[in-house]
Amino acid sequence: MEMFDLLRTLCEANGTSGNETEAAQIAAELLGKYMPVTIDVRGNVMGDTGAEGKKILLDAHLDRIGFTVTAIDEKGFLKVARVGGIDPIVLAASEVTVHGKEKVYGVITSTPPHLSKGADKKAQEISDIAIDIGMTKEEAENVVSLGDRITMNGDIKPMLGSRVCGAALDDRCGVASILRCLEILGDKVKELPICVMFSACEETGGSGAQVGSFTVQADESIAVDVSFAKAPGVKDTVYAKLGEGTMIGYSPSLDFEISRRLEAIAKDKGIKYQTEVMGSSTGTNADEICVSGKGTRMALLSIPQRNMHTAAEVVDVNDIEATAQLMAEYILHRGGKANA
Repeated sequence: MEMFDLLRTLCEANGTSGNETEAAQIAAELLGKYMPVTIDVRGNVMGDTGAEGKKILLDAHLDRIGFTVTAIDEKGFLKVARVGGIDPIVLAASEVTVHGKEKVYGVITSTPPHLSKGADKKAQEISDIAIDIGMTKEEAENVVSLGDRITMNGDIKPMLGSRVCGAALDDRCGVASILRCLEILGDKVKELPICVMFSACEETGGSGAQVGSFTVQADESIAVDVSFAKAPGVKDTVYAKLGEGTMIGYSPSLDFEISRRLEAIAKDKGIKYQTEVMGSSTGTNADEICVSGKGTRMALLSIPQRNMHTAAEVVDVNDIEATAQLMAEYILHRGGKANA
């Protein structure tokens, strides 16, 4: 499957944190081409080749940000709570899908600029927004229940060059990079001690990664997520650029020697990369995985992204490919051998 088609297949699936079922079923089918797959009690998609040797775990999270329905008011508008880190500033007049008994299209209400002044011009708190689904209260209650999930609409679209935009690229592009890594390894996959975790609930604290990595007890692990790319208005301390390769992480949560080894392999194989230095935790599943169970030697590869946690996230397909290539080369380099 071509990368754009793979991204579209993954990103169009529902799958807010704690309700990843639709996305998990799609990811499990795709991963099943390479290894036996199960879905665990937390909703993680877990794959394992079963090959002997030092286990390497590859992780990317399946869940996406969204909302959950908390009330249906007397006029049929939906009230919501956030699921994950949604910024209210990007929400006014956004298009959404309510995943009720059937899919329902909706729009987050907004005050026209002609009528707004003072406080009306500020972003509303999540608890104050309302979603218009064009129904009365009685009609809405027939198709929408409290606790139903809502996702922001943002179809995956090609941009000029090698860039794509849309919703849920965080972190379905990480899932795509791992699937591409396995495709690169080809028939060698079944001989390598690889475990794969497409994890649940990263956006709400990483509980999926905690459970899944505890089960695996890998010797080494690589988490794949997105991180910030330079753009107009983004602070100067963000250095990564779209199209300049995968981001190799350095952090107290991560194994310094593995990060250095990834750099060396990237240089040797001519794979584009950038470095991302964090003085504390990474804010990704790497923080949970590295201390789960007996612990694991941890690495982090990040795909540069603009407009994170919006319906128009932007990534470069070449950065996804570089991430996949580097993971594949690292796995071949390690080959299940004892740590050097």
